[in-house]
Amino acid sequence: MLYHLLVPLAEYHIIFNVFRFQTFRAAGAVVTAFLVAFYFGPPIIRRLRMLKVGQVVRSEGPQTHLGKQGTPTMGGVLIVLSAVIPTMLWADLTNAYTIIALLVLIWMGCIGFLDDYLKVVRQKTEGLIGRYKLAGQVTAGLVLGGILILIPLSDVPATWTQIPFFKTWHIDFYWWAYIGFVTLVITGTSNAVNLTDGLDGLAAGLAAIAAATLGIFAYILGRVDLSDYLNLFHLPGAGELAIFCLALSGACIGFLWFNSHPAEVFMGDTGSLAIGGVLGAVAVLVKAEFLLAIVGGVFVLEAVSVMIQAVYFKWTRRKTGTGRRVFRMAPLHHHFEQIGWAESKVITRFWILGIIFSLIGFATLRIR
Repeated sequence: MLYHLLVPLAEYHIIFNVFRFQTFRAAGAVVTAFLVAFYFGPPIIRRLRMLKVGQVVRSEGPQTHLGKQGTPTMGGVLIVLSAVIPTMLWADLTNAYTIIALLVLIWMGCIGFLDDYLKVVRQKTEGLIGRYKLAGQVTAGLVLGGILILIPLSDVPATWTQIPFFKTWHIDFYWWAYIGFVTLVITGTSNAVNLTDGLDGLAAGLAAIAAATLGIFAYILGRVDLSDYLNLFHLPGAGELAIFCLALSGACIGFLWFNSHPAEVFMGDTGSLAIGGVLGAVAVLVKAEFLLAIVGGVFVLEAVSVMIQAVYFKWTRRKTGTGRRVFRMAPLHHHFEQIGWAESKVITRFWILGIIFSLIGFATLRIR
């Protein structure tokens, strides 16, 4: 909105030229996201407490988590709000990349909100039935994949994607395989973030790191000079995603103010599905799906730990009659709690891993 209102004024005064620069608007989006989160955080938390929208803690989970029973959840509403408002203010709202990112964020947030609502308001312990939740995630992937094929956003073929560490290699999918691939990325990422959201501030901190990293990549890919120098695809207009991603990063950090240990509020599926889904969508838009697996390495480890645990348990039960486990508890962060790590230590160390994975992602720019 500010972009559309103030850029035309540049012909009257040079100071308004700053609103043309994506870096300036990205910085403005981060600050705005902080302010929105700080302003709306307390009233939203109070409202959730009044509605008694409390977290339900599994009895089979870590015993140290039983004290979190009743802590307000559905705080992901604050994250979505704190990401949407700055994007609406600072981004170019005629840009297709921005519009798609906003729609995916809102769509996935609505799926998560419905799941949380059924769990904590309607007291349905299973929440939204798994196949319905999956249907919502798959729909987002199918629609996005179909749109990108029918309405290409750049001269780079829609079905191409970049391979980290290789400057001349890329993958070219068949159109139907590409749609399936996009669906897998969005569904997998949203579920991976959802699984990671088990400790105070863990998912929010990692999401802030990943979103900021993808935002920088989007800015690079949107510039013809930088993308050409680094032998990357040039995607005109993709730089606007930097504003969205930095707004999302700022929203996650603003939410972390209230979600840090001991948490005053949890994001719930409203936040985790929205964040995961839109991170996957951004990676698809900038053709960096495999890069996302590196940048979001902790999310990948969390999801893989659950899959390994489930597969090994079922296999050993079928072979021996007794199911066995690889980890003391899955997802991975609970395993480290079970072996004696304090919750705050697990969170901090996983954040450090998130930063390391982000740096590895940046290293792929030169190791090509």
